[in-house]
Amino acid sequence: KVGTRNPSELTLVGKIKLFYHNYQKVCIATLLLALGYFSYFGLGQYHLVTLLLYLFSILLSGHQLIIQGFKNLIHFEFDMQALMTIAVIGGLLIGQWGEVAVVIILFAISEELEAYAMSKARKSMESLMEIAPQQATVIRGDQRLNVNVEEVKVNELIYIKPGQKIPLDGKIKFGSAFVNEAAVTGESMPVQKSVDEHVFAGTLNMDGLLKVQVSKISSETTIAKIIQLVEKAQVEKAPQQQFIEKFAKYYTPLIMLIALTVAIMPPLFFNGSWVDWIYQGLSVLVVGCPCALVIATPISIVSSIGNAAKNGVLIKGGVHLEQLSKIRAIAFDKTGTLTLGQPEVKHFEYLGQSEAQHSHLSNIASIENESQHPVAKALHDYLTEHFNMNITAAHAIQSINGRGIRGFNEKNSYTIGHPPLFKNIDSQILNRIRELEKQGMTVVLAACNQDVFALFGIQDQVREQSENTISELKKLGIQNLIMLTGDNESSAKSVGDRLGLTKIKASLLPEDKLNFIQNLERNHTSVAMIGDGVNDAPALARASVGVSMGAASTDVAIETADIALMGDDISKLPYAYKLSRSTMNVVKTNIIFAIAIKVIALLLVIPGWLTLWIAIFSDMGATLIVALNAIRLLYVKSS
Repeated sequence: KVGTRNPSELTLVGKIKLFYHNYQKVCIATLLLALGYFSYFGLGQYHLVTLLLYLFSILLSGHQLIIQGFKNLIHFEFDMQALMTIAVIGGLLIGQWGEVAVVIILFAISEELEAYAMSKARKSMESLMEIAPQQATVIRGDQRLNVNVEEVKVNELIYIKPGQKIPLDGKIKFGSAFVNEAAVTGESMPVQKSVDEHVFAGTLNMDGLLKVQVSKISSETTIAKIIQLVEKAQVEKAPQQQFIEKFAKYYTPLIMLIALTVAIMPPLFFNGSWVDWIYQGLSVLVVGCPCALVIATPISIVSSIGNAAKNGVLIKGGVHLEQLSKIRAIAFDKTGTLTLGQPEVKHFEYLGQSEAQHSHLSNIASIENESQHPVAKALHDYLTEHFNMNITAAHAIQSINGRGIRGFNEKNSYTIGHPPLFKNIDSQILNRIRELEKQGMTVVLAACNQDVFALFGIQDQVREQSENTISELKKLGIQNLIMLTGDNESSAKSVGDRLGLTKIKASLLPEDKLNFIQNLERNHTSVAMIGDGVNDAPALARASVGVSMGAASTDVAIETADIALMGDDISKLPYAYKLSRSTMNVVKTNIIFAIAIKVIALLLVIPGWLTLWIAIFSDMGATLIVALNAIRLLYVKSS
């Protein structure tokens, strides 16, 4: 029971008991070793009592290592267990029982430190798993029942009081409240939520009574999906880690060859002492253990991915984290990424016959009602708000790739879209289009049977964080910042110039964005594409790193991107880039340090100064320093 207590809740005595419970074998082995040294000074180095105390100490702390080492040697698998087993057997054969016991205990401590460092790195996952409540208050008939979240079905109503966490994803059917969504989106400021708006499992209802209609079962909530993807990402190996593991396969046999050379060459050719040089060779085996080298990358990757998840950035694997650190250009979609993605009609002109106005506008509203595009919603909302529209069923709705929409109503064909979609536009209308575009508006025309009868000027508000995000990215060294948009040149230039983007490509279809990304890649430029994860799917998939915005609101965005910003906060992008660079710097530092320590220790062989003590302390010290350096990544902050 002691081992299950939270360490922060224990007294000093309790903490000592907890430590002993977790590490009792090492503790007892250390005690036996100490008694062995007392016996050594009292009874002699090779007295039976001394040797038995050393032997029991070795077996207690190292029996699993020795058994596994023998198995690996039998199967010709030369790893660190095999190296240590050979060193232990050799040390016993030349009579260095006390030093062998020290080496085994210190190696066991090193393994425990490595395990602790990895568990510390994964600790952020535990906090994620604890976010969503395990029970929900479900409304069934006239009763409110507390049940496990696994028992709640889609479309059932759940009841959430102020101060309670929301147990499942769903849509508000009654009430309004400020909801803290930091657990999912990383956004610390509470968000006002009301009827028909979506809420996420694990977020906190701060001040209102809510009735929420469940939209996803517990295993499919957004937070559950985040946990699944982060767990998968933490296991996935980055290219650098894969290289180190391949290198270790050749490194270990090389160390064994060096150790053998050190042990036999001086006695054979230079009249050296067999015992002394075998001892040196065994020390080479110990110092050659690749512990620090092997953990240098995985602990760093796990720490960073866990940190990112807590800050509302979902990184779907070490490979994407490594790739993000290498990018030299970022391409941004405009609508919904640099802007809020909530376009509004700022200007409207009806150009057709007055007697047909109501019919035409009703048909436009009916067709746009069938589309999920933000511009379609803006047109629909404007028309229904300003005119008494009669929404009827539209037929044969057809999306015109990146340009607009077409549909049939009352036996007429209606087309709504960007000006390039229309032929033979009147010169006066063309002049009005140019004037509105100079004002930074996106122009949408509506036509009945190709006769243009309405003109809309639409504008989207630039995100508050966009300008600062672009500035931060430039400070971090990314100078190639590009806008890729389907919007017109004037509107795109208005936003791009304000934000300080280096290149603006307007009036692009989805395939044009894809081609642009491909051309950048061909010029040996690693490029990240950031968009909404739906309209930009081809470009996101082709880019070195695809980043989606507002991923908490859409499963498609989470699935499409390599990295997902769970909230609508583009300012998380510089944080993610800074984290990726810090991670790769830590990995490189760890690898260089681990190799340098090995080289320095091996150089001590030349004058014959290398001992088993120095060997194990160098290996243990390198492992500890590498682990502590990697754990620092848990504390990189999102500004």
